[in-house]
Amino acid sequence: MMPSKSQTPQQLLQKLLLFFSAGTLLTLALASYAWLASLARANERREAVTPNSARFVVVAGGGAPSYNEIALEKNVLYFQRTLAELGQSASDVDIFFANGNDGQSTVRYINFLGRERFKPPEIAHLRGAATAVNLDQWFQQTAKQPPCQRFFYFTGHGLYNETNPDNNSLILWKETLFDVQDLAARLDRLPPEQPFVAMMAQCYAGAFANLIYEGGDPSQPVALQSRCGFFATVASRPSVGCTPAVNEADYRDYSSSFFAGLSGVDRVGQPVASADYDANGVIAYNEAHAFAKVDEETADWPISTVEAWLQRQATPQDTASILSLPLANWVAVSPPQRRYVIESLAAKLGYDLSEPYPAQERPVQANEVQVAYRMRLEMELINVGITQKIQTSGSDAQLSILNQLTECEASSLSGPRDPHDGRILQSFQELQ
Repeated sequence: MMPSKSQTPQQLLQKLLLFFSAGTLLTLALASYAWLASLARANERREAVTPNSARFVVVAGGGAPSYNEIALEKNVLYFQRTLAELGQSASDVDIFFANGNDGQSTVRYINFLGRERFKPPEIAHLRGAATAVNLDQWFQQTAKQPPCQRFFYFTGHGLYNETNPDNNSLILWKETLFDVQDLAARLDRLPPEQPFVAMMAQCYAGAFANLIYEGGDPSQPVALQSRCGFFATVASRPSVGCTPAVNEADYRDYSSSFFAGLSGVDRVGQPVASADYDANGVIAYNEAHAFAKVDEETADWPISTVEAWLQRQATPQDTASILSLPLANWVAVSPPQRRYVIESLAAKLGYDLSEPYPAQERPVQANEVQVAYRMRLEMELINVGITQKIQTSGSDAQLSILNQLTECEASSLSGPRDPHDGRILQSFQELQ
């Protein structure tokens, strides 16, 4: 049943209530209201949003059934809901998950009795398995199509490369490895005018920030093609979020926070505070990333391509100098999304903005989340400080790279929209 121009959500709700006994009225009313409000919000977006020509690819799942957790499948489903919230079509998404469509029970979960079970993947529009062959075919097809933004989402497992931590790997189905240089080699074959944005949520994900370099090698030049990405954590650390538990309300991970920031709706359908920090009516990728740095209550240290590049430019002397100044100095020169991160993390840690970072006491008996907040704050201060240094005294080459990466990360999935879009309206009157 869909709302029409001749029937308001309230009228539909009243009709539904006529079919049920008084004992179920309250439960039904609450559930129906949430459903109708969601439909109203989605319909408003379809009318207000003009989708861009972006296309999306999702690569997901574990390398084998033993670690192909249901949370990874649910991440894909949440991404589909996020795109729907933003007015994007399911036909614009190519999804490759674990074993694909062969019908085998490979998704691991824990049932309500606490027992391990396996089931087949249940993902609409699933194209096939998460294999290197399918990825290669996708890149080959992409190279033949007119250039438009390609958004690459990976949710799965990663492997640390002890010999070369700049070249960590994704673990694809049947435990095939696909490393940074494998990905960059595919990007190098695309037309230079083909934009590429990645969001990757796996252990050791930060190494994939090296996709900005030719061949994925930091010793090589930054590619002319617009490439950028956002990663759950730095190259040297594991990440969180792979669980066989089925209750999404308990999920705490980078995917959950990033897509909540991007769409304005969390993975259980509840509204979140707007991540439109520059108040321009559009949630950019870097704003969703900023939202995740504050929202995500885990041990992760999220990082992006420009941030990884900035931190490569920082000398130990630069870092010491940046951290020696009061936090307020960096708040004053930060772009809106970085200002939000500094102020919010400082508040979570109980820090005084008038004092420098090293002078602030570490939380007593800090847990891993508080330790992560502190590291995220330190990283953000360095991001702002090195940006300022390059903008005032950097070389033309540095300025060009900084601007290219910043522009890529400030892009978005959708065109301009109402900055308040993404909230569930607070009363039935607001739905009229």
